[in-house]
Amino acid sequence: MQGNEFSSIRNYLGKSQNQLAQLLCVSTKAVQSWEQGWRNIPASTERQLLLLLSFKKQLYKNVKPCWKIKKCPDEWKKNCSAWEFKAGNLCWFINGTFCEGILEKNWTKKIKKCRNCDVLKLQLPDI
Repeated sequence: MQGNEFSSIRNYLGKSQNQLAQLLCVSTKAVQSWEQGWRNIPASTERQLLLLLSFKKQLYKNVKPCWKIKKCPDEWKKNCSAWEFKAGNLCWFINGTFCEGILEKNWTKKIKKCRNCDVLKLQLPDI
């Protein structure tokens, strides 16, 4: 996630830098530095921000579980944490998902794949 996207999401949420800092449990200076591109946005912060955005729009309520959208075979579902916890609309948020037969071991690789997936796209507003 780049600073301009971070800033756009903050504005969409209707939060000041200080308010968003409180939501994320970070300093206002951290929010400022992420938006300016002075510091990289931590994976945990990106995850939380995308979750807040998803909840704000509440589009997740109408999304089919990922395993139905992606037509996952049973052997993939057995290895997937989204299936295990019946969180098919939050597969992009949960680590340990077995998407397209692959278990991504870090957030950077996972979210890159998820950003091109209909499951996440259906939940996030166009900003």
